[in-house]
Amino acid sequence: MNGRYICNMVESTIAESTRIIPAKQHVYLEGPKTRGYELKFAYKVFRQYMMGFRKLHFVGPCITVFGSARFKEDHPYYAAAREFGKRIAAIGFTTMTGGGPGIMEAANRGAFESGGYSVGLNIQLPFEQYANPFVQQSVTFEHFFVRKTLLVKYSYGFIIMPGGFGTLDEFYETLTLVQTKSIIQFPIVLFGIDFFRPLIEYAQFMAEQGTISKEDLDLVLITDSIDEAMDHIRSYITTNYKVKPRKNRWWLFEKR
Repeated sequence: MNGRYICNMVESTIAESTRIIPAKQHVYLEGPKTRGYELKFAYKVFRQYMMGFRKLHFVGPCITVFGSARFKEDHPYYAAAREFGKRIAAIGFTTMTGGGPGIMEAANRGAFESGGYSVGLNIQLPFEQYANPFVQQSVTFEHFFVRKTLLVKYSYGFIIMPGGFGTLDEFYETLTLVQTKSIIQFPIVLFGIDFFRPLIEYAQFMAEQGTISKEDLDLVLITDSIDEAMDHIRSYITTNYKVKPRKNRWWLFEKR
């Protein structure tokens, strides 16, 4: 893939997928809405879910990589995420990310360059966020909670790399779902011991205070080793789950 081709892909993707939406503070500050407004909102959310279900039904079993959109190509975490994408492709899984730049782009890029399948679930923001050019399937959502549901729904494992508030939100929500047995205990990896050290120490503090169980600390593998992370995910999945391919239904106009 040459540089001009990548630039053309980026420009095309930006033109097609970027929608700059206004801030919604005025909506939330107006107080309770009419029943008609709430019904319309519920319908829009339902449509987003159905769109996601339709587009992602055949993406195959995924491993989701979370992380910052702000790391550039020359950053070590970008390189690590790119390697994760390659490793995920090597074990026959689809790499799923939030579809944006930084860590997300790197993981999608690693999968794409290795001949694996790469999926991005993008989000409409008040500022520009474009889908990166390394996804074969891109879906854009208006609401974070819809996007987060689908980032979890299709995945058999989760790799959390260094990031900001959004990454921590995705990590804690996924971890809470596993802790409360709302989803099966899929493997969760925190990659970057130095970066996450304060988080690890605070989790140990919570266990000492009794707000979480000491056993909850075992729900997450914390490592700096890509080999260890992938071995953990691979062994857990192959030991506990049998992945069944989905069949397309022609009468539903489904395509793989």
